[in-house]
Amino acid sequence: MVDTKERKQVTIHTDGGASGNPGPGGWGAVLEWGDHRKELSGGFRLTTNNRMELTAAIRALEALKQPCDVTLFSDSQYVVNGMTKGWARNWRAKGWMRNKKEPAVNPDLWAKLLDLDDRHDVRWKWLRGHAGHEENERADRLAVTAAKGRDLPPDVEYEASKSQRS
Repeated sequence: MVDTKERKQVTIHTDGGASGNPGPGGWGAVLEWGDHRKELSGGFRLTTNNRMELTAAIRALEALKQPCDVTLFSDSQYVVNGMTKGWARNWRAKGWMRNKKEPAVNPDLWAKLLDLDDRHDVRWKWLRGHAGHEENERADRLAVTAAKGRDLPPDVEYEASKSQRS
């Protein structure tokens, strides 16, 4: 394990959305460490805003090759509160149930995000979207562009769960 004093300090800005919610969706992330910068994005043909917000954080953290100290900015209260208020860990502890009758939504993505949160030292920070923050605006543009892509792949978990509910 890497001594925390030697860990890379990484700042990440993420955004995601779906046109129509559900509809075509995209996610974007801007990663910065030292003098380095990396932009990531992707999309799905049918998904939701919340799934894209979660996916942006997941893909950004997955891109880190070793455990890092991360400050992750998101304009999604769903993502930030899910992590900082312990909602996601509580849902997992209850077998992905919000309460005795309601299943948690997006357990596939929350499970991945919790595993990545355990790997890295992540400080989750909410910021208001579309408020002129340069890197958040860039993540938004990446997400919007990705959602408009041609031949977008399926969000397999979402489409499977949607067909089970029909």
